[in-house]
Amino acid sequence: MRNDIRNIAIIAHVDHGKTTIVDQLLRQSGIFHENEVVRDRVMDSGDIEKERGITILSKNTAVNYNGTKINIIDTPGHADFGGEVERVLKMVDGVVLLVDSFEGPMPQTKFVLKKAFELNLPPIVVVNKIDRPDARADEIVDEVLDLFIELGADESALETPVIYASGKQGYAGESPDVRSGDLKPLFDAIIKYIPAPTGDENGPTQILISTIDYDDYLGKIGIGRIERGKVKVNSDLLLLNSQDESRRQKVRISKLNEFEGLSKVPVEESVAGSIVAIAGIENITIGDTLTDIDNPEALDFVKISEPTISMNFSVNNSPFAGREGKFLTSRQIRDRLNRELQSDVSLRVEDTDSADTFKVSGRGELHLSILIENLRREGYEFQVSKPEVLIREENGKKLEPMEIATIDVNSEYVGSVIEKLGRRKGELVSLDEISMGTTRAIFKIPARGLIGYRQEFLTDTKGTGVLNTIFDDYEEYKGEIPRRQDASLVSSDTGVSTAYGLNHAQTRGDLFIEPGEDVYEGMVVGSSPKGVEIEVSVTKKKKLTNTRASGSDDMIKLSPIVDMSLENALEFIESDELIEVTPSSMRIRKSILDTALRKKSRK
Repeated sequence: MRNDIRNIAIIAHVDHGKTTIVDQLLRQSGIFHENEVVRDRVMDSGDIEKERGITILSKNTAVNYNGTKINIIDTPGHADFGGEVERVLKMVDGVVLLVDSFEGPMPQTKFVLKKAFELNLPPIVVVNKIDRPDARADEIVDEVLDLFIELGADESALETPVIYASGKQGYAGESPDVRSGDLKPLFDAIIKYIPAPTGDENGPTQILISTIDYDDYLGKIGIGRIERGKVKVNSDLLLLNSQDESRRQKVRISKLNEFEGLSKVPVEESVAGSIVAIAGIENITIGDTLTDIDNPEALDFVKISEPTISMNFSVNNSPFAGREGKFLTSRQIRDRLNRELQSDVSLRVEDTDSADTFKVSGRGELHLSILIENLRREGYEFQVSKPEVLIREENGKKLEPMEIATIDVNSEYVGSVIEKLGRRKGELVSLDEISMGTTRAIFKIPARGLIGYRQEFLTDTKGTGVLNTIFDDYEEYKGEIPRRQDASLVSSDTGVSTAYGLNHAQTRGDLFIEPGEDVYEGMVVGSSPKGVEIEVSVTKKKKLTNTRASGSDDMIKLSPIVDMSLENALEFIESDELIEVTPSSMRIRKSILDTALRKKSRK
């Protein structure tokens, strides 16, 4: 055992404060200079992570506390990025489970804790945000212990230490009444309760790669834990993969780093128990094992949960194709998707009957929408189809993915939520009042029943409701689910939208575009509440005449447009529609642009 090191992962549901508490652990360990300006959520390094305030990729850091090095992995909390959590748990010896002092255990809490128990990783429970005025710490601890029992934890898990903390304020203690101090009680608990890593330092080398990073100068970097032996710079090892015999090859370690704060620090040698970043291996990937050449033994990688939702990525063939993007061809899109597969273990990419179209499968709408957003920011231009769930056939039965939806709403909106989800084949599992005026409803519902529901949910709850979902299992197909109520307003001509044309169109529904925007025939410019697709001319101009009628020259007043973000557009489109994605625009369009051909295809 190496008592000078601890390897932990911080796991929790989304927004329960993982990244914030890692910030404080870094600050209080003395990583930053006294006068150094450090932004909040320093571990969220990606642009999208900073903008959305969520963690998407697992990240490594390390701090020193009283002579012990603590390797910390900050993990995502959203269910769609659960694959990130599953794979990094192979690098650690224990977990710090964060639970919000008001919300308590949520769907992702259960998912990540289950994965930790499967790997026999002992937890430390941290009841976070203890300074909330509506905190209910004692109840939360009981709920966590109930969750332990539900997940089949042994008796020792019931003795799990509980720390009460405020990540934002930077203090922790063993009592729910703590309101000041520092995070020393959490540091002490990690040293005391998380076991030190084990491994024979003198045995044949074994390193399991769990994460892939990239550096502009060093290229691909494999991050993993040394399970056995030691590794030195310029040493030769054998690369193996337990799932793919063809990946067997001799490799050389050109750069070896360990983590220190937010940096990777070069080292000449590292031994069993350490988490290292290795450069110099061009085609290294997640799940590979680096072993001693004379004693080749591949380690099994954790089985990652399968995708549940898919959509088609295809070459942009709209009239505006090639105007804004740098990467347009099917070869460029295929290469980029294949690169993504090397670092995202939850993603699947398959060829289709068309050489210009690829079927991309992921863990949820957010998972795929983040991929789309990353591609467009890199200069790619393409089209995507409506998300569809992955249906299975077993023993002659049609099976579909089911989700557990946990909904916290003001009690006055519960009736509306139950009615809407009932129509979408949702089954109410439990209904509890968790505080005065706030009700928690838990539903079991087909994954396809949730596609297109989030915007409706926010409208029904006046923006106050919180909806969290997580994959449960595959069950027998539940039957047809009613389609969306709104239909599309479709442009009947090509040109530039005018206030005059939009003024006539807005009498038919809500608009997605403003005056002065380029439009083409078949482009969706708004939504109609009547449920019937309507062709509108948004480019027509007012005819000039010699006579002037009283009031005809008054300024045209247009209603505010509906902001169609990528997630909103994915929820809105139907199976005969596509989203045209470019670096600077997103347009909803019909698959068949020509009005006459579209009408003919419906007959």
